[in-house]
Amino acid sequence: MKNQNSIYIKNMVCPRCIDTVNDIFDELNIEIHSIKLGEVNIPEAITHAQKVKLNEMLSTKGFELLQDNKSKLINQIKAIILEQIHYKKDPLIINFSSLIADKLYHEYSSLSRLFSSVEGITIERYILKQKIERVKELLFYDELTLSEIAFQMDYSSVAHLSAQFKKETGMTPTAFKKMRQPGHNSLDII
Repeated sequence: MKNQNSIYIKNMVCPRCIDTVNDIFDELNIEIHSIKLGEVNIPEAITHAQKVKLNEMLSTKGFELLQDNKSKLINQIKAIILEQIHYKKDPLIINFSSLIADKLYHEYSSLSRLFSSVEGITIERYILKQKIERVKELLFYDELTLSEIAFQMDYSSVAHLSAQFKKETGMTPTAFKKMRQPGHNSLDII
Protein backbone atom coordinates (compact mmCIF):
# COMPACT_ATOMS: atom_id res chain seq x y z
CA MET A 1 0.00 0.00 0.00
CA LYS A 2 1.30 3.46 -0.89
CA ASN A 3 2.13 5.97 1.80
CA GLN A 4 -0.76 8.40 2.20
CA ASN A 5 1.73 11.28 2.35
CA SER A 6 3.34 10.83 -1.04
CA ILE A 7 3.90 13.92 -3.16
CA TYR A 8 4.38 13.36 -6.88
CA ILE A 9 6.54 15.70 -8.89
CA LYS A 10 6.82 15.88 -12.68
CA ASN A 11 10.20 16.30 -14.45
CA MET A 12 12.33 14.67 -11.76
CA VAL A 13 14.49 12.73 -14.19
CA CYS A 14 17.96 12.47 -12.65
CA PRO A 15 19.85 12.31 -9.36
CA ARG A 16 20.55 16.06 -9.59
CA CYS A 17 16.79 16.63 -9.73
CA ILE A 18 16.42 14.66 -6.50
CA ASP A 19 19.04 16.90 -4.86
CA THR A 20 17.28 20.05 -6.09
CA VAL A 21 13.87 18.90 -4.83
CA ASN A 22 15.44 17.83 -1.53
CA ASP A 23 16.90 21.35 -1.16
CA ILE A 24 13.47 22.90 -1.79
CA PHE A 25 11.87 20.73 0.90
CA ASP A 26 14.72 21.66 3.28
CA GLU A 27 14.22 25.35 2.55
CA LEU A 28 10.50 25.00 3.35
CA ASN A 29 11.27 22.97 6.50
CA ILE A 30 9.19 20.04 5.27
CA GLU A 31 10.58 16.79 6.62
CA ILE A 32 11.23 14.05 4.06
CA HIS A 33 10.89 10.37 4.86
CA SER A 34 12.25 9.23 1.46
CA ILE A 35 12.79 10.64 -2.01
CA LYS A 36 13.16 9.03 -5.43
CA LEU A 37 12.53 9.99 -9.04
CA GLY A 38 9.10 11.58 -9.23
CA GLU A 39 8.06 10.93 -5.64
CA VAL A 40 8.70 12.38 -2.19
CA ASN A 41 7.35 10.64 0.90
CA ILE A 42 6.78 12.79 3.95
CA PRO A 43 5.78 11.70 7.46
CA GLU A 44 2.99 14.28 7.80
CA ALA A 45 0.57 15.84 5.35
CA ILE A 46 1.40 19.41 4.36
CA THR A 47 -0.92 22.36 4.71
CA HIS A 48 -2.53 24.12 1.77
CA ALA A 49 -0.21 27.11 2.27
CA GLN A 50 2.84 24.81 2.24
CA LYS A 51 1.55 23.13 -0.92
CA VAL A 52 1.13 26.49 -2.68
CA LYS A 53 4.66 27.60 -1.70
CA LEU A 54 6.08 24.18 -2.65
CA ASN A 55 4.41 24.31 -6.06
CA GLU A 56 5.75 27.84 -6.60
CA MET A 57 9.33 26.89 -5.70
CA LEU A 58 9.23 23.68 -7.74
CA SER A 59 7.97 25.61 -10.78
CA THR A 60 10.95 27.98 -10.66
CA LYS A 61 13.23 24.95 -11.04
CA GLY A 62 11.25 23.35 -13.88
CA PHE A 63 9.25 20.86 -11.82
CA GLU A 64 5.51 20.48 -11.46
CA LEU A 65 3.50 19.30 -8.47
CA LEU A 66 1.07 16.65 -9.71
CA GLN A 67 -2.47 16.73 -8.38
CA ASP A 68 -4.64 14.20 -10.21
CA ASN A 69 -4.26 10.42 -10.01
CA LYS A 70 -3.81 9.91 -13.76
CA SER A 71 -0.87 12.31 -13.86
CA LYS A 72 0.62 10.68 -10.78
CA LEU A 73 0.41 7.21 -12.31
CA ILE A 74 1.96 8.32 -15.59
CA ASN A 75 4.74 10.07 -13.70
CA GLN A 76 5.39 6.89 -11.71
CA ILE A 77 5.53 4.81 -14.91
CA LYS A 78 8.07 7.22 -16.40
CA ALA A 79 10.13 7.25 -13.20
CA ILE A 80 10.34 3.43 -13.14
CA ILE A 81 11.47 3.37 -16.78
CA LEU A 82 14.00 6.20 -16.33
CA GLU A 83 15.44 4.61 -13.21
CA GLN A 84 15.87 1.23 -14.89
CA ILE A 85 17.30 2.47 -18.19
CA HIS A 86 19.47 5.37 -17.10
CA TYR A 87 20.55 4.63 -13.53
CA LYS A 88 20.40 0.91 -12.68
CA LYS A 89 23.59 -1.06 -13.19
CA ASP A 90 22.00 -4.48 -12.86
CA PRO A 91 20.18 -5.93 -15.88
CA LEU A 92 16.41 -6.21 -15.75
CA ILE A 93 15.54 -9.82 -14.96
CA ILE A 94 11.82 -9.47 -15.67
CA ASN A 95 10.17 -7.60 -18.51
CA PHE A 96 9.16 -3.95 -18.17
CA SER A 97 5.44 -4.75 -18.14
CA SER A 98 5.86 -6.98 -15.07
CA LEU A 99 8.18 -4.49 -13.38
CA ILE A 100 5.73 -1.61 -13.85
CA ALA A 101 2.65 -3.62 -12.86
CA ASP A 102 4.39 -5.02 -9.75
CA LYS A 103 5.69 -1.65 -8.56
CA LEU A 104 2.41 0.19 -9.10
CA TYR A 105 0.01 -2.58 -8.00
CA HIS A 106 -2.08 -2.21 -11.18
CA GLU A 107 -2.81 -4.40 -14.16
CA TYR A 108 -0.35 -3.57 -16.92
CA SER A 109 -3.07 -3.42 -19.56
CA SER A 110 -4.91 -0.62 -17.73
CA LEU A 111 -1.65 1.28 -17.13
CA SER A 112 -0.76 0.87 -20.80
CA ARG A 113 -4.14 2.22 -21.97
CA LEU A 114 -3.91 5.19 -19.60
CA PHE A 115 -0.34 6.01 -20.67
CA SER A 116 -1.20 5.83 -24.38
CA SER A 117 -4.34 7.92 -24.02
CA VAL A 118 -2.55 10.72 -22.17
CA GLU A 119 0.95 10.63 -23.68
CA GLY A 120 0.00 9.75 -27.26
CA ILE A 121 2.55 6.92 -27.45
CA THR A 122 2.71 3.43 -26.00
CA ILE A 123 4.80 2.54 -22.97
CA GLU A 124 6.85 0.29 -25.24
CA ARG A 125 7.62 3.21 -27.57
CA TYR A 126 8.56 5.39 -24.59
CA ILE A 127 10.91 2.64 -23.37
CA LEU A 128 12.49 2.42 -26.83
CA LYS A 129 12.99 6.20 -26.96
CA GLN A 130 14.63 6.15 -23.53
CA LYS A 131 16.89 3.26 -24.50
CA ILE A 132 17.99 5.07 -27.66
CA GLU A 133 18.74 8.23 -25.65
CA ARG A 134 20.85 6.17 -23.26
CA VAL A 135 22.66 4.55 -26.21
CA LYS A 136 23.36 8.04 -27.64
CA GLU A 137 24.84 9.08 -24.33
CA LEU A 138 27.01 5.97 -24.11
CA LEU A 139 28.19 6.44 -27.71
CA PHE A 140 29.07 10.07 -27.08
CA TYR A 141 31.20 9.28 -24.03
CA ASP A 142 32.99 6.57 -26.03
CA GLU A 143 33.86 4.41 -23.03
CA LEU A 144 32.18 1.19 -24.22
CA THR A 145 32.24 -0.74 -27.47
CA LEU A 146 29.01 -1.16 -29.40
CA SER A 147 28.93 -4.80 -28.25
CA GLU A 148 29.22 -3.72 -24.61
CA ILE A 149 26.49 -1.12 -25.10
CA ALA A 150 24.20 -3.70 -26.72
CA PHE A 151 24.79 -6.06 -23.79
CA GLN A 152 24.30 -3.32 -21.16
CA MET A 153 21.06 -2.16 -22.80
CA ASP A 154 19.67 -5.73 -23.04
CA TYR A 155 19.71 -5.96 -26.85
CA SER A 156 19.95 -9.46 -28.27
CA SER A 157 22.74 -8.39 -30.64
CA VAL A 158 24.65 -5.42 -32.04
CA ALA A 159 22.62 -5.82 -35.24
CA HIS A 160 19.34 -5.47 -33.31
CA LEU A 161 20.62 -2.37 -31.49
CA SER A 162 21.89 -0.87 -34.77
CA ALA A 163 18.58 -1.51 -36.56
CA GLN A 164 16.53 0.13 -33.78
CA PHE A 165 18.97 3.01 -33.52
CA LYS A 166 18.83 3.69 -37.26
CA LYS A 167 15.03 3.41 -37.33
CA GLU A 168 14.73 5.90 -34.45
CA THR A 169 17.47 8.40 -35.41
CA GLY A 170 17.93 7.94 -39.14
CA MET A 171 21.62 7.11 -38.76
CA THR A 172 23.77 4.21 -37.66
CA PRO A 173 25.43 4.20 -34.24
CA THR A 174 28.81 4.59 -35.99
CA ALA A 175 27.63 7.65 -37.95
CA PHE A 176 26.24 9.15 -34.74
CA LYS A 177 29.52 8.54 -32.94
CA LYS A 178 31.47 10.28 -35.71
CA MET A 179 29.39 13.45 -35.26
CA ARG A 180 31.22 14.04 -31.94
CA GLN A 181 28.32 16.13 -30.65
CA PRO A 182 26.11 15.14 -27.73
CA GLY A 183 22.96 14.90 -29.87
CA HIS A 184 20.87 13.37 -27.11
CA ASN A 185 17.70 14.94 -25.78
CA SER A 186 16.87 16.07 -22.29
CA LEU A 187 15.08 13.23 -20.49
CA ASP A 188 12.18 15.39 -19.35
CA ILE A 189 11.09 16.21 -22.92
CA ILE A 190 10.98 12.63 -24.21
